Amino acid sequence: MIPHKICAAVIAACLVAPLVAAAQATTPLTPITHQTLWMMKRVGAPIVSPDGKWVVFSILEPSYEADKAVSDLWLVPTDGLKAPRRITNTKAPEDDVAWSPDSASIAFSTKRETDDVEQIYILDLAQGGEAHRLTNISTGAKSPKWRPDGKAILFESRVYPNALDDEANKKIAAEHKERKYNVRVYEHFPVRYWNQWLDERQPTVLVQLVDQGSVPKDILSASALARAPGFSGAEIDNNVSLAPIWSRDGHEIVFVATAERWNAAFAHVGYHLYRMSAEGGAEPKIVSPAAGEYEEAKFSDDGKAIFFKYQPQDAEVYHLARLQKVAWPAGGEPTLVTRDFDRDTARYALTPDGKLAYLLVPDAAKENLYRVSTEGGKPTLIVEPSTGGYTSLDIPQKTAKPVLVAGYGSSVSPAEIVRIDPARRSHVNLTHVDTAAAAAIDWRPPENFYFTSAKGRNIHSMIVLPPAFDPAKKYPMLVLIHGGAASNNPDQIGLRWNYHLLASPGYVILMTDYTGSTSFGEKFAQAIKLDPLKTPGDEIDEAVDEAIKRYPFIDGSRMCAAGASYGGHLANWIEATTTRYKCIISHAGEVDLATQWGVSDSIYERELTNGGPPWGGNPIWREQSPITYAANWKTPMLLSIGERDFRVPLGNTLENWSALQRMHVPSRLLVWPDAWHWITKPEDSRHFYDEVQKWLAAYLKDAAPAT
Repeated sequence: MIPHKICAAVIAACLVAPLVAAAQATTPLTPITHQTLWMMKRVGAPIVSPDGKWVVFSILEPSYEADKAVSDLWLVPTDGLKAPRRITNTKAPEDDVAWSPDSASIAFSTKRETDDVEQIYILDLAQGGEAHRLTNISTGAKSPKWRPDGKAILFESRVYPNALDDEANKKIAAEHKERKYNVRVYEHFPVRYWNQWLDERQPTVLVQLVDQGSVPKDILSASALARAPGFSGAEIDNNVSLAPIWSRDGHEIVFVATAERWNAAFAHVGYHLYRMSAEGGAEPKIVSPAAGEYEEAKFSDDGKAIFFKYQPQDAEVYHLARLQKVAWPAGGEPTLVTRDFDRDTARYALTPDGKLAYLLVPDAAKENLYRVSTEGGKPTLIVEPSTGGYTSLDIPQKTAKPVLVAGYGSSVSPAEIVRIDPARRSHVNLTHVDTAAAAAIDWRPPENFYFTSAKGRNIHSMIVLPPAFDPAKKYPMLVLIHGGAASNNPDQIGLRWNYHLLASPGYVILMTDYTGSTSFGEKFAQAIKLDPLKTPGDEIDEAVDEAIKRYPFIDGSRMCAAGASYGGHLANWIEATTTRYKCIISHAGEVDLATQWGVSDSIYERELTNGGPPWGGNPIWREQSPITYAANWKTPMLLSIGERDFRVPLGNTLENWSALQRMHVPSRLLVWPDAWHWITKPEDSRHFYDEVQKWLAAYLKDAAPAT
């Protein structure tokens, strides 16, 4: 039975829908532009108060002008009866929001005007007023977590080895600043990560009472674990984090760490869940014996079990992240929760009684909601949206019945905050931040199709149609290749390669989830091992043939291919293996497997994929390197690279450029000095799309040939 207040919200939404439809009928829809896309507000993931009454979330209001973008926190009730309201209004964004156990306050990290580095702030929502700063630590503070009694907060910082308090860290930092020379020195791998050079600083956990005038205590740096040469946290996005959480009684802290960081050049870096006293002093102990990758550790509300996502590490190139649990406080061998389920658990949340876990599960282009008993079993599909999917999920732990709040979006629906009703297998919006802007755009959801590849695999593809689409016309096609390879083409809005913005001049966009893609089962993703480019490239060409056969409006004589990262690798492979495309675009793509092994920030996983180190004799290193076939290159190519990209560094693109120029292939090189693996600056992004569209027009629309 849906609550009365939610029914009222649903009725209100139903009343609004005809008005939106009527407005659309009288207002012509317009194609998307870069400005339309970039200036859409961006809604962050929801964080629900423990009592289930409120949701706090961020809204980023973008700008093309430097330092003019604004990100603030907003609050909306979960019953949907009141509009969201802004609760912060400052220049710097707030991150890592955490509710106090009594649902009266929130803590977050931010860098206010008077701060040199990020600090932890607390905002009392019950009393109102401005947020007050809790921490004042020279090394910065991130990721606050409230102790269950609400009287203390733990947070993370990056400190110098053997510096046990802030004064020691200040002293070392001052000594470094006074040096008359500037050099980075290393004795072990790794030395870089994504867009930054690594230094000797390492993550640690600090605990601080919320009383005014309190000081933080570093509870980890004095341990033998933290002093181990290979100690570090887990690599999460563009950050290294220990991801610490409190035990339910507040007596212990659980975190993810490794003592094998220096193994990265020749082996997996194995991680463990560790537990230690919240007072410090005692040596951390391993929670679960198996090394691997641990994420999203959470305690059941009764504190009798700790749940986490786990991926083993072995000779395979990929494993599903499966939900497991360990009894608490006993520890020991984990129990598998998601059984007989060949799909990844992207995110999960526990119900207050601890009996159920709700899972967000990628499946082809969608991200669906599943449910499973925490005693273990095969998850059951609960909600499958017609388009797009759920991008985040939160369930408060102090409610009589589960309250499911999520982020929902698609490629034609910017992310909004929704409340999910599992009984009705649907959701209702709590926000409509970008609804009107999205309704004014001439775009439609992707169309999906499958075909059987030459190797007998079931391959998923989807197409995006241009604005003002007329099925009686013939359209040129852009073949867009996703990165990864352990990734896929989601039905979601993206800034880097926006499907509809690329289609807007009048192109059909084709996207294929080739072998190695995720959301199609573990074996499908693992099958890229020892075959990094050939079979994926063949499947992309087969998808092109299938699309031309299925859709008579595609002009198979006018096609280009484009990709970034692993998609750039495959774009380079297409340059080396076929001349069927009029042009190719490659951003951050490798052209030589051996070069990529030698200069990337990560190398061992490449050896697993290619059958040993480059000198080990496996022919893949040469046979599946596009540079091997440079004598055959003929297709005009646009190259793009961020100068600060350490994942697929500049050297690969320069090697590619040299070969193109040597072979007199029409080519153009874009080097972005301020960019890394992604082009994130607004004007850089706008110009990138301008360059792409000019390149496509030159070869797909009979414009003057590119020089």
